[in-house]
Amino acid sequence: MRLQSKKQMSETFLIGAMLAIVGGFLDAYTYISRGGVFANAQTGNIVLLGMNIASGDWEKVLYYIVPILAFAAGVLVAEAVRQHFRRRPAIHWRQIILLVELFLLLGIAFLPSGRLDLAANTAISFICSLQVESFRKVNGNAFATTMCTGNLRSGMELLFRFVQTREGALLRRSFQYFGIILFFLVGAVIGFFMTELYGEKAVLFCCVVLFLVFLILFIRSEEKTDEKERMKREKLAQ
Repeated sequence: MRLQSKKQMSETFLIGAMLAIVGGFLDAYTYISRGGVFANAQTGNIVLLGMNIASGDWEKVLYYIVPILAFAAGVLVAEAVRQHFRRRPAIHWRQIILLVELFLLLGIAFLPSGRLDLAANTAISFICSLQVESFRKVNGNAFATTMCTGNLRSGMELLFRFVQTREGALLRRSFQYFGIILFFLVGAVIGFFMTELYGEKAVLFCCVVLFLVFLILFIRSEEKTDEKERMKREKLAQ
């Protein structure tokens, strides 16, 4: 009997692409409407933190250290949710993460731009940390859906290995990385136009995408349950 249940729905290219759209959207959103910053990755914040420590600008130190701490907290929260809910069959722990992201983004949509930008960017840093910690693979390969540097490196490395060996699997894996980057870019384009049109409320688009991902994971878990029940019935019939 053929069974492919080992590949989780959360690791499919579809889910990775949808989450990459959210990642690209949020970067464009925070840059346009939340003070010209990129809240997804923390490398820039760490560099700016060091520069402001060196210059003694302690107000700016606080501005950059808070999102960094929020990102770190997101990793801890994601791991805590995974540990607590991973053995509970009613709902997958990643679906809980998606709901947390969704409701936080709903709140951000109603924070006015300007003096509350730090709170919005901090919450988005936390959200992106939850996502990057919870969804780390596409078809068994390590991916990131909220940043592109690692994906670009991995994609180019696999492409180089394909040129040397001519193994088709390496080329397919390489194209998966480039595909995720492309969907991140698509998210950034959508984020630009929607933020220009709707301002801070444009982030509601991400809520819709995350809810669709939530539903897809739930439907897939039902399909797996049905498959297990079918296998049990077949064994009893033998």
